[in-house]
Amino acid sequence: MRVRPITPDLLVEELADRLAADRAGQWLRVAVDGPPPADPDRLAAALVDPLRARGRAAVHVPAAGFLRPASLRFEYGRDNPDAFYLGWLDEAGLRREVLDPLAPGGTGRLLPSLWDPATDRATRAPYVTAPPGAAVLVSGQFLLGGGLPFDVALHLVLSPAALDRRMPADQRWTLPAYARYADEVDPAAFADLVVRMDDPRHPALGERSERG
Repeated sequence: MRVRPITPDLLVEELADRLAADRAGQWLRVAVDGPPPADPDRLAAALVDPLRARGRAAVHVPAAGFLRPASLRFEYGRDNPDAFYLGWLDEAGLRREVLDPLAPGGTGRLLPSLWDPATDRATRAPYVTAPPGAAVLVSGQFLLGGGLPFDVALHLVLSPAALDRRMPADQRWTLPAYARYADEVDPAAFADLVVRMDDPRHPALGERSERG
């Protein structure tokens, strides 16, 4: 994988170019995966308008809208890193409501959010229909390596030292979960696109010369 420095603005433009051209005319399920200091939600949201400007409809789906209910997330405590890693994301719901409908032959009818972790209630969000050829950008953490059917995997990575330095104080208990993810899944080793985000003002983009 070739890695090169890039400005934040040019990063968005180059990613939009790449995603606009990928599997043109087909739905494109994109994972924007990374820890909070890398801000995957911000990057995914920033790609929506550039993709539309390039003729590809785009929908942003934050994975935070697919967390499991509090009774399940906090079964082993509110700050258990193993439970956070393995049990907070409702992968079945995300697959059922977002990813499977965008598979070949799917309906294109997706649910942009399922559960509100703040109110611990169903969001009751209305279904939306992704236009033919739309890109759906799912952003959050721990999205890769669990069998979720993404067409493109974008992974935002920080070195352990940078992650330790930049993790907000109230989320530092999650650091062992990210270390486990890096060790057990190693998403940077197989993601289609990797962005190094030790310093968000100076990212570096890595892209494989061959997919698969």
